[in-house]
Amino acid sequence: MTKLFQSRDVILRRMVYLGIKELSPIADDVIIVTSSLTKDMTGKEDMYRAAAIRALCSITDATMLQAIERYMKQAIVDRNSAVSSAALVSSLHMMKLAPDVVKRWVNEAQEAINSDNFMVQYHALGLLYHIRKSDRLAVTKLVAKLTRMSLKSPYAVCMLIRITAKLIEEEDSGSDSHFEFIESCLRHKSEMVVYEAAHAIVNLKRTTSRELAPAISVLQLFCGSPKPTLRFAAVRTLNQVAISHPAAVTACNLDLENLITDSNRSIATLAITTLLKTGAESSVDRLMKQIATFVSEISDEFKVVVVQAIRALALKFPRKHSVLMNFLSAMLRDEGGLEYKASIADTIITIIEDNPEAKESGLAHLCEFIEDCEHVSLAVRILHLLGKEGPKTKQPSRSIMTLLAVRYIRFIYNRVILECPSIRAAAVSAMAQFGASCPDLLENIQVLLARCQMDSDDEVRDRATYYSNILSKQDKSLYNNYILDTLQVSIPSLERSLREYTQGETNESFDIKLVPLAAIPSPEEREVKHKAEGMLTSQGPARPAPVSREENFAEKLSVIPGIQELGPLFRSCEVVELTESETEYFVRCIKHCYTNHMVLQFDCLNTLSDQLLENVRVQLDPGEGYTILGEIPCAKLPYNETGTTYVLVKFPENDLPNSIGTFGAVLKFIVKDCDPTTGLPDTDEGYDDEYMLEDIEITLGDQIQKVSKVNWAAAWEEAASTSIEMEDTYSLSTMNSLDEAVKNIVQFLGLQPAERSDKVPEGKNVHTLLLAGVFRGGIDILVRAKLVYTDSVTMQLTVRSPNADVAELITSAVG
Repeated sequence: MTKLFQSRDVILRRMVYLGIKELSPIADDVIIVTSSLTKDMTGKEDMYRAAAIRALCSITDATMLQAIERYMKQAIVDRNSAVSSAALVSSLHMMKLAPDVVKRWVNEAQEAINSDNFMVQYHALGLLYHIRKSDRLAVTKLVAKLTRMSLKSPYAVCMLIRITAKLIEEEDSGSDSHFEFIESCLRHKSEMVVYEAAHAIVNLKRTTSRELAPAISVLQLFCGSPKPTLRFAAVRTLNQVAISHPAAVTACNLDLENLITDSNRSIATLAITTLLKTGAESSVDRLMKQIATFVSEISDEFKVVVVQAIRALALKFPRKHSVLMNFLSAMLRDEGGLEYKASIADTIITIIEDNPEAKESGLAHLCEFIEDCEHVSLAVRILHLLGKEGPKTKQPSRSIMTLLAVRYIRFIYNRVILECPSIRAAAVSAMAQFGASCPDLLENIQVLLARCQMDSDDEVRDRATYYSNILSKQDKSLYNNYILDTLQVSIPSLERSLREYTQGETNESFDIKLVPLAAIPSPEEREVKHKAEGMLTSQGPARPAPVSREENFAEKLSVIPGIQELGPLFRSCEVVELTESETEYFVRCIKHCYTNHMVLQFDCLNTLSDQLLENVRVQLDPGEGYTILGEIPCAKLPYNETGTTYVLVKFPENDLPNSIGTFGAVLKFIVKDCDPTTGLPDTDEGYDDEYMLEDIEITLGDQIQKVSKVNWAAAWEEAASTSIEMEDTYSLSTMNSLDEAVKNIVQFLGLQPAERSDKVPEGKNVHTLLLAGVFRGGIDILVRAKLVYTDSVTMQLTVRSPNADVAELITSAVG
């Protein structure tokens, strides 16, 4: 290919550059190509120069970059805009390989930002920002300088708006002037800039209704634009704003209604879904009819948007569940991919969980859907839901309940006859749950399970035999532990614990209570998990489900010497910040709880460029009864790098009440002054220094892992004979409603609400909150809180636990 450099054909020469970039990953010796490209890069032929720069930088490594540094600086300020842009973009790519070299080109980039060419100015700003983005003060100065000068390039102004918005989110200081700049861009002559400014304002987390108003007005004007792109951009942004600020978007309802008949179906869909989020209950029927006229004509992507809007609407107007559920069931029968069908199923499940009145009709729609469902993972999930929710359908009489259960079982058993092994296995588990929950149907369920024991698949036969044997004992305790409340330990942790047990030398029996529990996801995490776990797409299997916090931290903590002696990790708590984010040293703490110990992990960030910290550690003033067993300091903490130090403490022995306490904390380190550009210390000797941190609180919730109880009543009844019960009454004088009381109790105790008892029915003054969890060491906890609201909230708290000290700890902690 190097011989082709002799060709004068412009198109052929540019194809050579493309070929070089494609072949560069497999080439070992590129010296000839480098010299040829350098010659073209510095030649007089402008048609070759830009392409030669891009090709040369694609084959240049960090060691070779200094050889062409002089040429790159010249190219950045070249009079030819194509050459200058090529050099700037290539410099941006070279930042990944040799950031220190590219940082020396900052003067040339600043000169290029004054260019009259739109793209050169845009690329120069991009390079300047990436050179300075790790230095917050430098970025602030850059923004302050550029907001005072009028950038000619609308692309550069858009990027400046994004940088400014990011600064506003990161820091409060100077945010007023930054916001004024973004707001001034709403009056820019370029529509692109005006939209970017409006988009930035509505997406700022701390935007008030007054600050939001001008941006909403601009988007409202765009809704009436003759350009489809502007209408689409405006209505899509309003659709997103309607989630967090529905009242602000209400002013645009008339404009949005005019877009319902837009010829572009994507715009019409977004307009209707936005109206669904902001409209009144009386308009739901009309809007649903309008959607039905064209929903079959839009893509799956926008059908998902419609479904998400219906989900929000169902939660907002629960009395409209019948209309919305019928519409969703019609969408389920239409053609569509897995993501689209899964979003509908998720919405129906959400409605069922939030509105008990919708359970029967929702389950009926899902039963009909699995008759023709072609997605295995979705059918398995629906069968699991039928087994969990079907037996709990509330009906006025036992006979009607039995008839409903029989109907669900018929749908489930059809899957055993007609479907693949995965679905058949899920159907067997669902039938067993009916057998455990409905004594009237137990004999019939046993007959069906006996038939399943002759299945051709091993998994189906094993499940049928397993459940049949348990059901034949007619023991509610067995039903509860092995059918209704399945194994809730973390599977990776169980595998690791079994491997360590088999490899170790011990005569003690394996204790499954010491295996960490699987973390129960929050509603937001559950949404992400539904999309990740078991979902297949047309491109192949989806990514595996995300790893839990405990599993993730267990791997990282395993490298600490002696950590294995503490036993398995029980719980890793949320991050707690011990300093403000803009201080000299930023420190945050993560508490890792074991059976008798706690490891405190401190992540430290040095934000001073003229200091190198060494021997960084946190000195604790422990609470009463706690013992500090050791610490692992961070040897070196350079500027803008995060280092970690650990402290190991032991819980108070035989004194559970004192396990709730507060630690004083001081960050201690050796300071060495250094050169800000190189990071090298000026001297080998440093001086001791310290920095006060916020106190660290060890709470009750830090020592408890949440557990989901499908049949809480059965577990409570079983615990009556095996646990210690303690009861007390409290006046929650600071709580102004049952909702507030429930949220605070759940958060304080760190237990998992059962049977949706964390949702207080509207208009009720009496409520019972049911909670379950496990205390460190594998000690079960069940809590029942009876709440009454008059002028304030009164609570009768009953705790059942096998350990009297744990039960006493909970009652005393609340008091």
